Amino acid sequence: MTTQHTQVAIIGAGFTGLAAAYELVKAGVSVTIIEAEANIGGLAAAFDIGDKAEKLDRFYHHWFTNDLEVMQLITELNLCDKVKVNPSNTGMYYANQFFKLSTPWDLLKFKPLAFPDRIRLGLLALKARKVENWQELENKTAAEWLTELGGANVYRIVWEPLLRGKFGAVAEQISAVWFWNKLKLRGGSRGKSGEERLAYFKGGFVALVDALAAKVKRLGGEIQTSNPVLSIQPEGNSWRIKTAGGDILADRVISTPALPLLAQMIEDWASPEYLAKLNRINYLANVCLVLELDHSLSDTYWLNVNDPSFPFVGVIEHTNFQSIKNYDGKHIVYLSKYLPHTDALYLMSDDELLAFALPHLKRMFPKFEDAWIKKHHVWHARWAQPVVEKHYSQLIPACESPKRGLFLASMAQIYPEDRGTNYAIREGRRMGRHLSDLIQP
Repeated sequence: MTTQHTQVAIIGAGFTGLAAAYELVKAGVSVTIIEAEANIGGLAAAFDIGDKAEKLDRFYHHWFTNDLEVMQLITELNLCDKVKVNPSNTGMYYANQFFKLSTPWDLLKFKPLAFPDRIRLGLLALKARKVENWQELENKTAAEWLTELGGANVYRIVWEPLLRGKFGAVAEQISAVWFWNKLKLRGGSRGKSGEERLAYFKGGFVALVDALAAKVKRLGGEIQTSNPVLSIQPEGNSWRIKTAGGDILADRVISTPALPLLAQMIEDWASPEYLAKLNRINYLANVCLVLELDHSLSDTYWLNVNDPSFPFVGVIEHTNFQSIKNYDGKHIVYLSKYLPHTDALYLMSDDELLAFALPHLKRMFPKFEDAWIKKHHVWHARWAQPVVEKHYSQLIPACESPKRGLFLASMAQIYPEDRGTNYAIREGRRMGRHLSDLIQP
């Protein structure tokens, strides 16, 4: 079998890999992207729900109005007409009641908190946005910091259920830096009346993925799908990437998958110390149940669930953010759960997960009937969320490996920000420019 040669091989065709390739091919560098899955996009991949419907994201997506990297890319691709910005219409389910929490005025009417605590909750977000040196928060957990800022009652009613719903057994380990960034990001994406505003790309995020991939191909880049990488091995001043479809020889390599996956690819030659660093960061998996309904559950887009007996972190009714006309008249609901990949819930079949979820949905929405469900889909992501612990900056490996020519650009390294499309694009483009500078004479 003939060995293919390329200047840069990129492992993974998610937003990071595609953005890196975009920068490289613009500079005239030959690039080959190698993707294990049949579809590109990574966590932004999508699926078909009908001939007349737009593709639907496997996992729910949106971005904030202050996510400038994704907007800059969309502008460069001349796709600004595909962007739609809407108020987010968020709420909370607590003590068997629904509360609207879209604006500061909603917060002042949040009865589960005494009025002084409502003020503390509102001031907490303002205090968080004023933090300039995030390094000062690295030695605190989110629980410690949030309690300091808002008091014990605010933490117990508002933040603790959300932390536990998101991170489960490792909730107490989460760094204050992780939560600070969430508050900063959401606080900077508001309209004149204080309402949170979110953006979406017409056709789903996969439409942006496809447009970026098409641009990379037009500029000479190659994208190989259904081609898992088996190993990455140094060979002289080059790298031999062994894949299911044959060998690729590259001058440089950018790895974008989860760090433990890279460790598996280089375990034949990398030092035990470096492999241990790649394997040190803990990741949670995600299982996402997507429902196609002929009835709406509520008028809320993003419903945070502050009820520890409800097994999902939230109820996201996508069609309260985007029109049901885009989805053949169906109401689209996501039920998402972050959990260890060994958890029984993660290992359930599609029908088992639906059967598990139904009693909880009926408790929350008493009018809900099984007949409302027209189709259901279940998606799994093994490496969905890095666990951002205290002193996380000391845990993440550098973007350049100890071996010359192998570079890392994974979502575990997007810090102090958390994973997300905007930062995947930012880090991919940054890495692409860096390698372009190294390669160009």
